[in-house]
Amino acid sequence: MQKILVANRGEIALRIMRTIRKMGIKSVAVFSEPDRHSPHVLFADEAVCIGPGPSSQSYLNGDKIIAICKELKVDGIHPGYGFLSENADFARKVTEAGIEFIGPTPEAMRIMGSKLAAKDSVKQYNIPMVPGIDHAIIDVNEAINTAGKIGYPILIKASAGGGGKGMRVVDKAADMKEQMERAISEATSSFGDGSVFIEKYVTSPRHIEVQVLADKHGNVIHCLERECSVQRRHQKVVEESPSAVVTPEMRKKIGEAAILVAKSCNYVSTGTVEFLVDEKLNFYFLEMNTRLQVEHPVTEMILGIDLVEQQIRIARGEKLSLSQEDIKPHGHAIELRVYAEDPLNNFLPAIGTLNKYQKPAGEGIRIDDGYKEGMTIPIYYDPMIAKLVVHGKTRTEAIQKMLQAIKDYKIEGVSTTLPFGTFVMEHEAFVSGHFDTHFVKNYYTPESIKEKQKANAGIAAIVAVKYWLDQQNILKPVEHKTTSWKRRLA
Repeated sequence: MQKILVANRGEIALRIMRTIRKMGIKSVAVFSEPDRHSPHVLFADEAVCIGPGPSSQSYLNGDKIIAICKELKVDGIHPGYGFLSENADFARKVTEAGIEFIGPTPEAMRIMGSKLAAKDSVKQYNIPMVPGIDHAIIDVNEAINTAGKIGYPILIKASAGGGGKGMRVVDKAADMKEQMERAISEATSSFGDGSVFIEKYVTSPRHIEVQVLADKHGNVIHCLERECSVQRRHQKVVEESPSAVVTPEMRKKIGEAAILVAKSCNYVSTGTVEFLVDEKLNFYFLEMNTRLQVEHPVTEMILGIDLVEQQIRIARGEKLSLSQEDIKPHGHAIELRVYAEDPLNNFLPAIGTLNKYQKPAGEGIRIDDGYKEGMTIPIYYDPMIAKLVVHGKTRTEAIQKMLQAIKDYKIEGVSTTLPFGTFVMEHEAFVSGHFDTHFVKNYYTPESIKEKQKANAGIAAIVAVKYWLDQQNILKPVEHKTTSWKRRLA
């Protein structure tokens, strides 16, 4: 493999290209018109404009991407995450064009791309699943009868969904009709597939996922777990590894379950098996993400491996160079997704220009980003600016390192999730490890950040006044008093 096209943008495109260059391979970037001067474009060995800003006319134009690959004699396509990364039809077209798709097979993507198909695929392995139904449902009466058997509260979920879209929690039968209609409508508009299913709602869930690696020779290993329970709108904001609650015994069991999920669909490449964990640490299979995850750096930090390099080597047909015995955690890593969002206004996007952009640096600090000072964040894409990742010898050390790194991260021009990151790192529930996916709902309010900012402003004012008084004393002119010195000389 001599040349790889990265079918993505921003921080993930740049991160993948760094590994490609490290491996002595040429990289090709594609970019939309608003991304023309982005760092990933300037870093690549070759770059091609693929269209205007809207992703439907640029980064989602799979046929044009394949045509560019043929023109530039590209050997492989790395899709990153998002966009076309879990599009089985695109992966099939890439393969049929004689280009290596750096990821799983189209069939594995198809199976795991549907939550219902995924459940059907893994049920032969006796992997624990949340009680519910294993088929799509649109009839409200059937849904009400099933929910009565399962017991409220129940969760309506889009079969083809993700990111909380097409998802509704229902506490009583009277609400089923309205919530079913809303879930089906949202699933249809978001994924083009309105099929939904229902399952028991776990009231205090933790979201724990397991990284897997699988080669083309049947070797599959897991690379430990990641805790992803701090979320807003069902989307992750803070991730860490290892989890504060996973015991060695549980780690072994959940890791073995993840391997079986991968084997159930003959999985190849990196992938992530997601589990729901209840307050008694029982775990249940949720789904499999058939791509590189946003939060993959925390795994890399504690294991010292490059997951993108592993993906490329697997795509080239190489056997895994790691065994399960090689996978041992070293220290603790935490990631904060730095979004251009306003945590004081329900985390709504805060698009603007990065008037000031200064990154923290130091031992155990990693920044994956795709922006520079003066750049404007486009309205067309996900508003993530960067991933701030820290590594410490212990979880406590990692938390303290994250707090300092947030202080040292200077961003002006847009609101960001940095203050929210400080709130999380300082909160007793997070520090103790006793939290779940309801962390934001249970503990966070905009007022908590406003009060701290007000207190900090007061302290800053006091410090400023003290500094001014000290400077006045230092610079105070010497008072000239009359003396008899001249008279004595006379």
